[in-house]
Amino acid sequence: MARRKRAEVREIPPDPVYNSVLVQKFINNLMWDGKKTIAQKIFYGALELIKKKTGEDGYSVFLKAINNVKPVLEVRPRRVGGATYQIPVEVSPRRRESLAIKWIIRAARERSEYRMVERLANELIEAAKGTGQAIKIKETTHKMAEANRAFAHFRW
Repeated sequence: MARRKRAEVREIPPDPVYNSVLVQKFINNLMWDGKKTIAQKIFYGALELIKKKTGEDGYSVFLKAINNVKPVLEVRPRRVGGATYQIPVEVSPRRRESLAIKWIIRAARERSEYRMVERLANELIEAAKGTGQAIKIKETTHKMAEANRAFAHFRW
């Protein structure tokens, strides 16, 4: 953790198709080894597959999925008098977005479908419906925060 300065927030240009910064962040997180064109093909292919499967606009399903997965609370460790407590803390809007993106991508990668396009499309559809692995991760985080609510007074 930096002790001198806060890390400055980089400006991310919007993606070329939907003109959305959120989509670009998602593609950047999906990318491996700097292969952005492959990540773009996977993402846009997944949105096309969502449109075929559900009949809804792929972009709106994507936005709904991200909003459903965004966490409200999380636990942060805090050392008090030799003991480490898990203290529930409200999540900042930027961190909510990045956690939701990471959880959806991780859940998609763990799925058993053959192609990543299918995995991502199915995970986004399930997240938009309120089911799926990414939603389970969010609920687990919320349960941990609720269970440790007694330590909320250590927050400062």
